[in-house]
Amino acid sequence: MTAARLDVDHRALMSYLGAWALSACSPEEAAAVESHLPECARCAEEAHRLRDAVGLLHHEEPLDLDPGLRARVLESCLDRRPPKIPVPEWAAAYDTETARLDALLQDIQDAEWHAPVRLRWFEGEEQVGRRTTVAGVIGHLMTVDGLVAVALGLEDPLGARTPAHLVAPDARTEALWNASPLPQTRSVRGPWREQSHRLVSALSLESDRSAALDVAYGGYALPLRDSLLDRAFECWVHAEDIAGAVDYPYDPPKPRHLNGMIDLAARMLPGVIGRRRRAGLGRGVPEPGGVLHLEIEGAGGGDWYIGLDGEAREGAAEPGRTVAHVALDGVEFCRLAAGHMQPREAAAGQDGDMDAVHEVLFAAASLSRM
Repeated sequence: MTAARLDVDHRALMSYLGAWALSACSPEEAAAVESHLPECARCAEEAHRLRDAVGLLHHEEPLDLDPGLRARVLESCLDRRPPKIPVPEWAAAYDTETARLDALLQDIQDAEWHAPVRLRWFEGEEQVGRRTTVAGVIGHLMTVDGLVAVALGLEDPLGARTPAHLVAPDARTEALWNASPLPQTRSVRGPWREQSHRLVSALSLESDRSAALDVAYGGYALPLRDSLLDRAFECWVHAEDIAGAVDYPYDPPKPRHLNGMIDLAARMLPGVIGRRRRAGLGRGVPEPGGVLHLEIEGAGGGDWYIGLDGEAREGAAEPGRTVAHVALDGVEFCRLAAGHMQPREAAAGQDGDMDAVHEVLFAAASLSRM
């Protein structure tokens, strides 16, 4: 049905032009303006100018910010603004990864804290898992970071009277999850964040003393320097778990931090090969002096030579007699070491002694834990 035309004078029609350009007129007013414009060059010119101006105000783009913007701004700030008390270089990856995860947590909604997350790791030759929630993952990170806190003389998040047997990460996590009949909520973010800040502050203020400490993880211990890399690695891996659960983009660590994480895993591999062999999971004893050349491509990459005799040693293995070669992307290798990838699917390139290749890939997966 055609709108009735208003009987108004030229002056009144001119006053409608702004509303007409914004499509804010009533149907009758719009009909009156559109009938008048072909008859009045002055009003037609003004209407055209106003419509062009309105076009500059209305972009056909969503108003939501790019989900990755916060992470990019944070990374830029961390790169350009040095802290008042410098963080030791060996703790920088942990400081950065906890800050990136906190930025992700800031953006998620209340209901998303209960989104299901499946933690994955390897036991023996098989991938296993445990279901929890986003809030449960943060509780897990907090309790395992608590082992570093205890080593530094800080408060244990499980309490001052934590039983002596609660040293293994999985036992500590289960103790936290079972402490309340109700599932954890977003309230866990505050204690986790405060603890990570206290750790970084303690490391910054007493880096010389703390660097010599070891952190006990139940069946083994790591020097504090390596433990902070380990905690940065797990923070990144579980941040990816959370990002996947809430459909949020999440980038890998900076190349220099990724390189440190890869180096730690490579240094731990000979000891893991030895433990697997003693548990009857190995593929036989390699020839004396045999090493595998692990080539990591992409960001954070490099070359590592893994001794295959199962003996953990200080420093890197010499190239010696290389019996096998494996090439992997850096992020893929880290996901293998996190237990998020099947060893048989991991290698982009491999040649030489296939038993040695099998041992190193499965040993890398065996680095993973809850």
